[in-house]
Amino acid sequence: MSVTDTAPAAPRLPATRVRRRGLRRLWRVNWPAGTGAVLWLLVVLIPFYSVLASSVQERNNYLDRGPLALPDSFTLENFRLVLEGGFARYLFNTAVVTVGSVGLVLAVALPAAYAIVRSPHPFVGLTFRLFLLGLAIPAQAVIIPVYLLITRMHLYDTLIAIILPTAAFALPLSLVVLAGTLRDVPKELYESMALDGAGPWRVLRSLVLPMSRGGVIVVAIYTAQHAWNGVIFPLVVTQSESQRVLTLGLWNFQGQFGINVPGLMAAVLLSALPFLFLYLFARRWIVAGLAGTGGK
Repeated sequence: MSVTDTAPAAPRLPATRVRRRGLRRLWRVNWPAGTGAVLWLLVVLIPFYSVLASSVQERNNYLDRGPLALPDSFTLENFRLVLEGGFARYLFNTAVVTVGSVGLVLAVALPAAYAIVRSPHPFVGLTFRLFLLGLAIPAQAVIIPVYLLITRMHLYDTLIAIILPTAAFALPLSLVVLAGTLRDVPKELYESMALDGAGPWRVLRSLVLPMSRGGVIVVAIYTAQHAWNGVIFPLVVTQSESQRVLTLGLWNFQGQFGINVPGLMAAVLLSALPFLFLYLFARRWIVAGLAGTGGK
């Protein structure tokens, strides 16, 4: 006879006690939080539904039925109009601005955060505080100096003119995230690398970069979103059609006497899809990084 055969069976609870436990668990449910979550879900889904429903309607049907009505017809004409209206060129320009901004921010912020965390010199701490002042300065407040700098450097109406100020305004928060991430790296690892004879650049490449992967991903996503959705710098420092980005390309659907709302919604949907998928796969890194844990 096995041991399992001789083990006593677990006592069964009466049905009334089981029902009482179920009722107690039911009453423990946080109904206010659940109600608030449902309401917030509606707040998020209603605009998304409005954009999606409007983008597959004809213009006349949209004007007759309104933005929240169920579409009685389905058409892809709006998406064809968007793709034939220069969407590919705007997408390419936006991708160049986004990649350039992310690369520039990471090239500056990662070594700067490493110096802030590891250097004992007081000048480094003062520089970090000066960078933090950028969090309190909105882009609208310095748009005239930025315009003057761009024109005097002969960069007006180029994609570089968008990349430079976009990266500059993304640097303060990027430094905060990366400095918090690097402070979580144990000091013993830095000391062991120093005992092995590793220099600062080798430590940065072999230790800091792998250990701060979460923070780097957060900074890259934040900077990319900042560059992808930027309006004010492309509006001020560019002019020609060939340098236009997605946010300015939406103006093509605004005429003298009205706006092609279904076409505009189709363009908005196509513009938002890349970052919608990116957020679905990277939301854990974003929340963890902004919480100061660096995604670990």
